[in-house]
Amino acid sequence: MPQDERSEHDAPAKHPEHPTRTASELYRHGLQLLLDKNMTDWVALCDDHAVFEFPFAPDGYPQRLEGREAIAAYLEDYPDHIDLQAIPSLEIHQTGAPETIVVEMRATGRIVATGAPYEMSYIAVVTVVHGRITHYRDYWNPLAVPASMSDAKSPLPRTP
Repeated sequence: MPQDERSEHDAPAKHPEHPTRTASELYRHGLQLLLDKNMTDWVALCDDHAVFEFPFAPDGYPQRLEGREAIAAYLEDYPDHIDLQAIPSLEIHQTGAPETIVVEMRATGRIVATGAPYEMSYIAVVTVVHGRITHYRDYWNPLAVPASMSDAKSPLPRTP
């Protein structure tokens, strides 16, 4: 069907509360929200039916999340476990499709429960349609995960 004949039900929903940004602009804004530990507003950048994929996720980690609710549940306690402090390296590559970018980045911070340093390299393929993330494929490195995420999720010992 030609573009001009599509009904409003055939097109992805536009969300007027978020101005339409390029994929790169939206991604950079999302990184600042993560650094600010604002998971609610970060999740709000996602389309209602967004799909997140983690192809290299080890056992015990999800390989696919479908829908904003699932993404919110996955991220809601992220700042309780990882204190993301900086993105010292960020390269965003445009693809042949203007709505899709490839991101290479490194994030640093600390594991909240242990105080140990956190450093993770990521490659992500991100698609943004009408100012919302619709697809996010994250190739994070499972070898860089702390030996025991249960240790990372344990409370820090209290000092007398």
